[in-house]
Amino acid sequence: MLLIRFTYLHEIVKLSTKIPFFVLIQKSTMNEIFAERFKSARLLNGFSLQTLADALDNKVSRQALHRYEKGEVIPDSEMIGLLCHVLNVRPDFFFRDTKVEIGLVEYRKLKRMPAKEESKVIEQTKEYLGRYLELEEILGIPVQFVNPLAHFHNVSTYEAINEAANDLRQKWQLGTDPIFNVVELLEDKHIKVVKLNADLTFDGLQTWVNGNIPVVAYNFNKIVKNDRVRFTLLHELAHLLLSFGDISEKQKEALCHQFAGAMLLPDSAIKEELGNNRNRLFIPELGNIKKQYGISMQAIVMRAKACNIINDNYTKQFFFMMSQNNWKIDEPIEYVGVEQSNRFDQLIYRALAEELISMSKAAALKNQKLAEFREKTLMV
Repeated sequence: MLLIRFTYLHEIVKLSTKIPFFVLIQKSTMNEIFAERFKSARLLNGFSLQTLADALDNKVSRQALHRYEKGEVIPDSEMIGLLCHVLNVRPDFFFRDTKVEIGLVEYRKLKRMPAKEESKVIEQTKEYLGRYLELEEILGIPVQFVNPLAHFHNVSTYEAINEAANDLRQKWQLGTDPIFNVVELLEDKHIKVVKLNADLTFDGLQTWVNGNIPVVAYNFNKIVKNDRVRFTLLHELAHLLLSFGDISEKQKEALCHQFAGAMLLPDSAIKEELGNNRNRLFIPELGNIKKQYGISMQAIVMRAKACNIINDNYTKQFFFMMSQNNWKIDEPIEYVGVEQSNRFDQLIYRALAEELISMSKAAALKNQKLAEFREKTLMV
């Protein structure tokens, strides 16, 4: 197909123009890049072609926008400026050609997620990763991720999921200590973490980009508290790294919950904190463990049940009490922690210091105006 297209364009050049053939190829490629990026920006903001035309005060028609999206024409600089304003992107967004191919995406609660929101989530993920991967390409940082749990096949029991969590902790040299910052940990292990601004119909997702770059994401509109951020990311990590046996989706979700709990609070650690067998637990002691390990009190109780420290009957009583006190969402004791990674910003500063990028390029990679970037960046 590529050869046919090449031959066809070549014959057109010979018959009808003196413009060098490589110029036409470059123009065609530029049009294709712009078309793809324009559609991405539109979906990123949840616009249809008509609603985008309306947002532009009909300074350009729906039909003209359709031509942009088909790659038939590239708008002039004035129109690109208007598009940037309405679509909240920088001009270089439309011409960034970093390869970002999203693999199979697994969402939590996808069935209730409108198609429009699904597109926004995908495009947000691609947009952020496009900037991130371009920065790594500039710095020559190779893809280094190897799945440390690839040898776990057909996981279907608590014992297997607990073993997988303990194995990962050992390989990542975490011991049984609390994980200070899950986001930073994952990024340090070459797993990209994305914060999504999305509808409340889903919690998070996981996928592979370009076939070999692992990605986990969470919806910061819904996952607000840091203990939930930590738990959600590790839940998605289980989906990402493990292959499960012939089990239902409900069973798989339960196992991923158990993996997240085991990563945050290993069995040896919870037994050291609570003992091997308990008849009841106090809110203050659960709160102390929550503040130390960054895991919710409800997840601690579920871990205690999985480790046979408490029985089913007490577990039901506990959750009934939490419901009666309206503590299911807002627990009486908060976890105060930091859940963010500075890796992306550090790479930008590194590229600037090594004069691999200009100040304007750094601002573009941050999706900021140059003046805004200068104001927020302390130069030494």
